[in-house]
Amino acid sequence: MNTASFTQKRRFIVKLGKMLHKFGTPAYRLEAHLENLATFLGLKASFIITPTALTFVIWTEGHEDEYTHAARVAPGELDLGALARSDELVDKLTDYTITLEQADHALDEIANLPNPYNRFVTGIAFVMSGGAFAMLMGTSWNDVLWSTLISGVIYLFVLWSERSKRVAHMLEAVVSIVAAILACAISVYIDPGINIRMVILSAIIVFIPGLALTLGLAELSARHLVSGTARVMDALMLLFKLYFGAFLGIAVGFSLFGQTDFVAPPQMPKWTAWLAIAILCMSLIVIFRTKAKHAVWSIVAGFVAYGASIAGALYLDYALGTFVGAFAVGVYSNFFTRVANAPACIVAMQGLIVLVPGSKTYIGLNSLISGQEFIASTGIGQQTFLIFMSLVAGLIFANVALPPKKSL
Repeated sequence: MNTASFTQKRRFIVKLGKMLHKFGTPAYRLEAHLENLATFLGLKASFIITPTALTFVIWTEGHEDEYTHAARVAPGELDLGALARSDELVDKLTDYTITLEQADHALDEIANLPNPYNRFVTGIAFVMSGGAFAMLMGTSWNDVLWSTLISGVIYLFVLWSERSKRVAHMLEAVVSIVAAILACAISVYIDPGINIRMVILSAIIVFIPGLALTLGLAELSARHLVSGTARVMDALMLLFKLYFGAFLGIAVGFSLFGQTDFVAPPQMPKWTAWLAIAILCMSLIVIFRTKAKHAVWSIVAGFVAYGASIAGALYLDYALGTFVGAFAVGVYSNFFTRVANAPACIVAMQGLIVLVPGSKTYIGLNSLISGQEFIASTGIGQQTFLIFMSLVAGLIFANVALPPKKSL
């Protein structure tokens, strides 16, 4: 591998770094991965990774050759299938199975691969995620039905945003407004037994940045201060746009259709939460573009997270139950890395989605601003903060208990 020129090596490192960032890799994992690759290629390197900017500084041992590259980039979105393929490519390179030139061409092929799931399948997954979340919250079958249907409408706006930059720029606020107006109309003309705010939250749950908040805090705990702060603030701004859209949509809906007395339907049985976990995890496989061979691992991660958190909550506080769940997910994902030889975040993301309190942050924001609580949420702010801290601590302890085999 040392026969490759300095230009070939640094070009490959920069290209790989940009691609992994595009696929949603956290900063602390990406920097560690690139440093390992640079060492393998016989180079010295330093990296500064943030959600919107990348800086690469690469040099040879005696500083005969030096290279600095800075780029403004868009925040990455999770593409776990492409992430797995990129990791497999680097493994082949470090095993001397392929040359650096071949790896460079293979990266271009990965970048140009289409979504393995077509738009119809993605739409079904989008719809399932809304209904599954309402089911997980244990509200009513009425809420599950209407959350599912409104999620389908929301997906049409997602497709529209792919063709229109204006819609893409304000997508979060628009989908919240649309979901709120539809929920208000349904409550007046069709079904007075729906929890309007819960239906709105369920319909837009894919946009709730709970995972981004957790990753931002994880980056801060790893002392990646710039990246962590930027990610947390971006997630908060996204949350504010979602809440404002819902707040405005409800106001418009009540003005157009009026209000009706809420008729409480019977609650769902407890066992439906486990069904919700299965449906939610299957939908996330499609949304995150996970490879088929990792699908079962990903679904099991959701059950590990939920089961461990429930078991922990029986003997500890609810927030500390989340610590147990995060610890279990961390250990499970590191075990997955050793068995499947794939990045731990492929299954860790699935488990964390079940645990992250993004929805609780939204609920707390609603309670703070409007003074109304659409579910029992005593001490929601303190509870949310403790859950976030428990998630980060659980992942840290898991990496100590069973160290990861891979840097990704």
